[in-house]
Amino acid sequence: MSEPDPDLLDPEAMDAHALDAADPLARFRRELVVDDDPVVYLDGNSLGRAPRRTLERLDRLYRQEWAVGLIRSWEHWVDLPEQVGDELGAAVLGAAAGQTVVADSTSVLLYKALHAAAALRPDRDELVVLGGDFPTDAHLATAVARARGLRLRTVAPRPPEPVTAADVAAVAGPRTACVLLSLVDYRSAALADLAAVTAAVHAAGAVVVWDLSHAAGAVPVHLDRDGADLAVGCTYKYLNAGPGAPAYLYAAARHHDRLVNPVPGWFGAADVFAMAPEHVPAPGVRRMLSGTPPVPGLVAVQEGVRLVAEAGVAAVRDKSVLLTRFAVARARRDLVPLGWRVASPPDGSRRGSHVVLAGPGAESLVRRATARGVVADFRHPDLVRLGLSPLSTSFAELSLGMDVLAELATTPA
Repeated sequence: MSEPDPDLLDPEAMDAHALDAADPLARFRRELVVDDDPVVYLDGNSLGRAPRRTLERLDRLYRQEWAVGLIRSWEHWVDLPEQVGDELGAAVLGAAAGQTVVADSTSVLLYKALHAAAALRPDRDELVVLGGDFPTDAHLATAVARARGLRLRTVAPRPPEPVTAADVAAVAGPRTACVLLSLVDYRSAALADLAAVTAAVHAAGAVVVWDLSHAAGAVPVHLDRDGADLAVGCTYKYLNAGPGAPAYLYAAARHHDRLVNPVPGWFGAADVFAMAPEHVPAPGVRRMLSGTPPVPGLVAVQEGVRLVAEAGVAAVRDKSVLLTRFAVARARRDLVPLGWRVASPPDGSRRGSHVVLAGPGAESLVRRATARGVVADFRHPDLVRLGLSPLSTSFAELSLGMDVLAELATTPA
């Protein structure tokens, strides 16, 4: 489903219904709960729609595995963090088995990953972050730097362009322990070159931690191939695992023997039920677990991952690029003449699966659009994010949403 550069697309010639008819992923929309309210859902980069199979799986979990099986069900629940992690790694992360676990929230796992990464370079005293990255990432990096006595350094952002290897090389040096970066920028959707940036971090002798929250499930990721060290990400966006679903942590096998979990707990112990007075970490990535795993969330992640695996990440990416190009072309035709601008990279291959528009009265526009049944996302000070989830977003749905946004933009509140 490749398309030419968006500058060459003729919005008048784009037929949303024809694109839907030719869409090889169209059947997956029926796999998700899509009702008439909201009419148009353009916020899949914040929270994905509910897969029907997940609702059925959760019903079985509560009514049979818990209500009937009771504690006996822990015989198969106990290994879910690694089982689901392996499925997720294979389907969307490009990670071989034994390197990914699904466990806590994204924030908790990012805190763990940053501590573990810094501990891999104990002779260094700097932690590098990207300026303007997701606020929680910056807050956690600040807390870890303070706790470990590290100096925090910042790579200057160049929106809407992604962070580059040259940007990182200009800041990382012989004192850098680790670098924290997002693969897809939450504001602009700019997509970084994971392989090139990782190589630049390694050239400085440092370790990189990738936040994949706005990427995994919509953008092909190859952590093993590209030499990544650690990565974390959420599952409630493009993996459709539901509100508050647990996140995942990837750690390359070459680091496992030296990984230090700053939140040691019984599920990360070598013998989960030993109740030993001293904590002996489990071998492999399981040592990064802490407390009792959230079983309902884990099975929801598993079903969401299996849905993406069935579709295939390459096909998902093809549709994602075409969806964002459709949105950009329509925005250029209908919104740019009204004083708006596209705040995402112009090249679809350098975008994630959302499109960002900047313009006057953005907050009011999103509020009024929601009242009309078109749900988008506002970000301060003047950004409107359109999250296009390839498994659930149809071209007709997107076209209708763009019509409503253009109409409302001509009638400011």
